[in-house]
Amino acid sequence: MALTKEFEYDCEVRGPHKNVQVRKSTIIKDDGVEVSRNYHRHVLHPRTKSGDTWGDTDISGEDASVQAVCNAVWTTDIKSAYEKHVDAQDI
Repeated sequence: MALTKEFEYDCEVRGPHKNVQVRKSTIIKDDGVEVSRNYHRHVLHPRTKSGDTWGDTDISGEDASVQAVCNAVWTTDIKSAYEKHVDAQDI
């Protein structure tokens, strides 16, 4: 009996600010046969704000496929529009 753990990633780009929804599948296999699959979801936004300072979202801990999606869709214009949208919500 050889148990193995594998990961799969699915991304979905949503909305005008290109938020990236990530679904990470954790797959447990016994001798190559899948016996369990669990999911974890999270959302990545193009920018983060600390106090009054904006910065790029740290995606260094994400899978390479997720990083590639983020880098492809998070243009300078998208980042700027996202900042303006969030700042407009601050009252």
